Amino acid sequence: MSMKCTEIRELLPDLAAGLASAPPGINDHLRSCSECAGTLREFRKTMALLDEWQAPDPSPYFDTRLHARLREEAANTPRSWFAWARRPAMAVSLAVALVAGISLYEVTRIRGGNGGQVAQNDHPQPAPVVPGTAVSDLQVLDKNQDLLADSDSDSASDLLDDMQVQQDVTANP
Repeated sequence: MSMKCTEIRELLPDLAAGLASAPPGINDHLRSCSECAGTLREFRKTMALLDEWQAPDPSPYFDTRLHARLREEAANTPRSWFAWARRPAMAVSLAVALVAGISLYEVTRIRGGNGGQVAQNDHPQPAPVVPGTAVSDLQVLDKNQDLLADSDSDSASDLLDDMQVQQDVTANP
């Protein structure tokens, strides 16, 4: 098959349907090329069969039954909780209300919830600690550690002397 056959095969469906007239070189090619001539005959047989075919007519009540069935299916669809989200106006208004609510919550949380005025006592007062309990001992040790950390080593020994450390405690030799 030469380039001529591919060009002619593009025109064969229109020739078989009778939509176009054969240009002068095509008839010569069809007489010399049996493959293209056979393809044209097959196209003509197919077109003849399509011309004989009749589409069946729909029943007279087809449209009426189709519309009734569509209404029935629309009525039977269950409503979901989020059916309102399919409406753009409802979805946008809900999103705006949600953003406004979160923003208002954050603003009141940042300002302390009292209109922008800072309260005098933001921190609650700790409960009084009874001396001699484990909590009071830990607090004393914590204060002592802070005092010792702030001082140098020479003044640390003076500090311990000033704190009246127990006399019966002796250092390891």
